[in-house]
Amino acid sequence: MTEPGPRRKLLILAICSMSLLIVSLDNTILNVALPTLQREFDTSLSGLQWAIDAYLIVLASLLIMSGAAGDRLGRRRTFQTGLAVFALGSVLCSLAPSLGWLVAARVVQAVGGSMLNPVAMSIITNVFTEPRERARAIGVWGAVVGLGMALGPLVGGLLVDSVGWRAIFWLNVPIALAALVLTALFVPESRAERPRRPDPVGQCMMILLLGGTTFAIIEGPGLGWTHPAVLGCVAVAAGALGTFAWNARRVPEPLIDPRFFRSVPFSGATLIAITGCAGFAGFLFINTIYLQNVRGLSALHAGLYLLPMAVMTAVCSALSGRIVAARGPRPPLLISGATMLASGLLFALAGAQEHLAVLFTAYVLFGVGFGMLNSPITNTAVSGMPRAQAGVAAAVTSTSRQIGQALGVAVIGAVLAAGTSGTFAADAFAAAARPAYWVVVGCSAAVLVLGTVTTGRRALRSSARVADLFDPAERPVTAVNTGVSTGASTR
Repeated sequence: MTEPGPRRKLLILAICSMSLLIVSLDNTILNVALPTLQREFDTSLSGLQWAIDAYLIVLASLLIMSGAAGDRLGRRRTFQTGLAVFALGSVLCSLAPSLGWLVAARVVQAVGGSMLNPVAMSIITNVFTEPRERARAIGVWGAVVGLGMALGPLVGGLLVDSVGWRAIFWLNVPIALAALVLTALFVPESRAERPRRPDPVGQCMMILLLGGTTFAIIEGPGLGWTHPAVLGCVAVAAGALGTFAWNARRVPEPLIDPRFFRSVPFSGATLIAITGCAGFAGFLFINTIYLQNVRGLSALHAGLYLLPMAVMTAVCSALSGRIVAARGPRPPLLISGATMLASGLLFALAGAQEHLAVLFTAYVLFGVGFGMLNSPITNTAVSGMPRAQAGVAAAVTSTSRQIGQALGVAVIGAVLAAGTSGTFAADAFAAAARPAYWVVVGCSAAVLVLGTVTTGRRALRSSARVADLFDPAERPVTAVNTGVSTGASTR
């Protein structure tokens, strides 16, 4: 592959960032449309949960496989396929005549989305070969993640009120098509010298595990926790987990190598990604419903209420990367856990929703916390792994983010459903929301504790031991600002 010039490199970065923007927007943009969907489709709270979680579950299940497919079949070809499928899924979402069709179309969207983030990261790491310019490129990448997720509620509210909820999905189509054409013109094709072998059993078990677990959590309050369908899904999830672990020990290149989790920084980063993103997704889910169904705000005004959180998330996403580069991942992780914890406590103990000043303070604190979270997660994960495994480690943490968001929506929604019984009267909602906010508090406390435990010297010594398992000559990647890498390979 011929080395691209500086201008072409920046163009390639912009093209890859376009794909990340639409995928990260779709993680949060639909939230403000949930009350509108509930009225139009006359659906229950669990139906709203599926509109969010169907996308997240499929995305989480396929990220690692899609990254490996790009390494094997060609990164540009896989990236273009992902853009086309994502655009098709967005069109189908905009045409959905019922909630069931919308959920199915969201699955198509997620299949395309799974081919974008990891493959785009692989393209970036192969185009930006000089370490310093690569760090800057990944810093831009990380900032786009924060920007996309932060803008989601505001952009969604504006579109829902001005055009309708279907416009949320129309927005993706021109961006995806433009990226598709620009990719064909400017992005070089590349493949890995030694791509990872496929692991079909591990892939199937991951889908069954995430799908079964999520179904049981979402449908449990409505069907009853002893309903045969719920118990059956729990059994399927447990069997899938056991089979996944068994298969990982017998195949040469499993989907996720269990030896990774002997590294304390890697294991800690994975748990931080799950708990932190679960807290964020649950917090956003409960607040969009509260602002519209309890306070009676329009979708646009709900997005404006959430603007302080969005602004602080965007600002702190960029700031976090600089702090990681200068001081390492511990400071932003501790700031993240502390501020998210403080925000959750304002709701759980002080009834933040009852006073506007306290409400906005809580939103600002949560925005600071979530903005600080993304960069140190991937940094901690890759700093705990040998250099040759850094791409896979980053892909696993990206998968963990999606798993966390799916579980956050499922658990918070289940707590709300159990307490509200389908009604959103102010008193009933406030009583049901309090235990839900305690879930957010627990997730935030986990980030704070794990951020301390996984970034110390003892944790780094475990990284050296893990390096010896793969190659005694390897050493863990030193701490750098890796933003929010989602690549399945950096070869």
